[in-house]
Amino acid sequence: MAPTAVPRVRRTAQNTQYTYNLPRRIHAVETYPVLSPQGATILIYGHENGVTIIWRGGRKFKPEVVKEAERGPTAKQNGKPPADAIMIIDSDEEDDTSAGKGSFVDQPQFEENLDEDEPYPEITQTLDLEFGTAVLHVAALPLTPCTAEDAAWGGTEILKDRMVFAASCATREVFLITLPLVPPSPLSKARAELQESLLAGKAGNGKWGETMTLLAGQLKGSDSLAMTLIRSKTVLERSKSNERSRSESRALPRVVVAAHSPEASGVLRLWDVPLEESSKTGRRIDPFQTEFLPKPLTSISFNPTHSTQLLCNASPDAVRIYDYAIASMPPDDSEGPFPSQGSWLISFYPPFARPSSSRKPILAASWIAHGRAILVLLADGQWGIWDIDGVSPQGPALFGKPGSGIRGDALTEFNVSGYVEGTSPLRNPASQRASGGSDFVPMTPHSRRDALSTTNGPERLAPVKGGIVVTPLPASTTTTNDESVALWIGGAEHVFVIPGVLKFWDAQIRRGAGGGVNLFSGAQPTRMVRLSDLSVGLMGERCTGVGAIVRFIENGSLGSSGNEGLPVELLVCGEARLVIVRESETVVGTRIGGVVGRRKRLSERAKENSAIVVYPRPEQPSSVAFNLSVGPRRKLSKPGLGGAFDESTSNDDTKQAETERRPLQLPSRPRSGFAFADSLNAAADVEQQDEEDERDVEVEMLDIMEIDRELDALDSGRGRGRKKVIFDS
Repeated sequence: MAPTAVPRVRRTAQNTQYTYNLPRRIHAVETYPVLSPQGATILIYGHENGVTIIWRGGRKFKPEVVKEAERGPTAKQNGKPPADAIMIIDSDEEDDTSAGKGSFVDQPQFEENLDEDEPYPEITQTLDLEFGTAVLHVAALPLTPCTAEDAAWGGTEILKDRMVFAASCATREVFLITLPLVPPSPLSKARAELQESLLAGKAGNGKWGETMTLLAGQLKGSDSLAMTLIRSKTVLERSKSNERSRSESRALPRVVVAAHSPEASGVLRLWDVPLEESSKTGRRIDPFQTEFLPKPLTSISFNPTHSTQLLCNASPDAVRIYDYAIASMPPDDSEGPFPSQGSWLISFYPPFARPSSSRKPILAASWIAHGRAILVLLADGQWGIWDIDGVSPQGPALFGKPGSGIRGDALTEFNVSGYVEGTSPLRNPASQRASGGSDFVPMTPHSRRDALSTTNGPERLAPVKGGIVVTPLPASTTTTNDESVALWIGGAEHVFVIPGVLKFWDAQIRRGAGGGVNLFSGAQPTRMVRLSDLSVGLMGERCTGVGAIVRFIENGSLGSSGNEGLPVELLVCGEARLVIVRESETVVGTRIGGVVGRRKRLSERAKENSAIVVYPRPEQPSSVAFNLSVGPRRKLSKPGLGGAFDESTSNDDTKQAETERRPLQLPSRPRSGFAFADSLNAAADVEQQDEEDERDVEVEMLDIMEIDRELDALDSGRGRGRKKVIFDS
């Protein structure tokens, strides 16, 4: 079942939220870094029955194709077949006869141009891959978001036509899946053979052009999953003595998948999978490395630049880097491109949780600066950056020198660090219950529960959840390669986005050196933006994770992060809802700490409003004071109003008496809702009188003295009178 195509749109003072209700519980969400050929963003989420792929945005299918699919599976497709037609072979037989009979050629036809009048990108197509079990983790390649034409990283031409991702199931299986980037047409989903059997569209049957490779060897389900694309040069350096391995490495790109399972005290396995164009479903590959760990891992991720380095979060002890291409005990005589055992290069230790002797738990750790540094988020709200390759001027450059051979080293000190806004209760839990009473607390059930919960150890931080998602930003003509970071801690109340992590890092160094940079009120690329009111889109569900989608404009280039909001759209994952958050561009709150100075030019539709626009007269003075109140006149306002709104200062008594006998005529309610709108023109035409004629200072002082005497009389009478007091026996 597909999610709702039309989202629930909610606008707040800071952002616009698009909520998609899903029919299944969400376990994991991943944004694929490559756009589809028609320009759609691809989202992959795992649920209790498999994986669902969503194509959002891009060019839509032609209306006649959609109508033809609605008529039934017997209708024939009209029009000339496009260049990106997909051959889907239903049978696995090798002979040409069976392949010709059971083949279906999918010919998706899209509109020529994008619909620029759409307020938000709509869902173009969805595809359900049924696994028959729950998919708990999904991993994609760590690539910079790009279009399909630019996806051939390192000469891997298969990435231009197919998406490659890994999925781990609750029944211990790990699969490597390839699927066409082009969304299946409505005619492909309306085939008669898919309606005859409920299991016809199951993943692995090849109905959608997919291939599945089983990564065997695990005894329990995976806790974390990661994958990377290795260069052929890395493989060739290992296989110089084997001509056969060298020839295969030149021809086929390879993918390395890493998974951690909680077997015993933790096991890390790595698989080497070649990407073949004509690969078939049903292959089985065993791991080439198995590492037994002293403690289980929380998360793993590959370095986007050094593809052989794996970042392992062993919370709360340390964050370690594992390199599977460096043998732990050289020389290694194992066959294949990689050694049988890798090496642990360095460990990074978090600070201690004072006043205890335990270290702070690590919620998440991720590569930043294109694999040259590590950003870590701790359970008490502290964040820090470990500089590895000397990105900052104060960096140690541990791996900057070629052939340094660091192995077994450790680092504790952060290059820069700080605390997330609003997380002080995690560090000082007693501050919330500080009521100024006595330290003597009776041991009632409620106070006993509070006393047991007020502990200073790291165990009070164990239930805190959080995460970090780093999204590389494509380089444009005006900006360099930077990264956007989305992090969350606790729930939807503490979700933050760093638009540019390198500029943010530089601002923090200048701030520490006395530069005076404010964290939450600087320019947009140098601050940490807090997203508020996310509970509006979640509608009561808790936040289970976040993601990011790069904002591509219609022409395919990256939008600037000036007054157009953040460079990414935040993807907030609930229990059964996906909320896409886009920061507003023309409302107050786009820039924290002030109002946007240069506003966006209004469109013709926005100009047609009923707002009151007042243009000052050039002959009037710069400031004129008027009493526009519709309430009853008081004594203080009479001298000031004399001669201001009267047509003549000397009125006849007969005219005044006639005015008093005339029934009171209330002014009609203005359409705009302002009661003084009818008198604006008259007030603007009246010339300002002298200050001596408008105000009588002596009368005003006497009135103030009368008010003071009345207040003193009220205060002196307080406490008088009878009061009824009832005593319970």
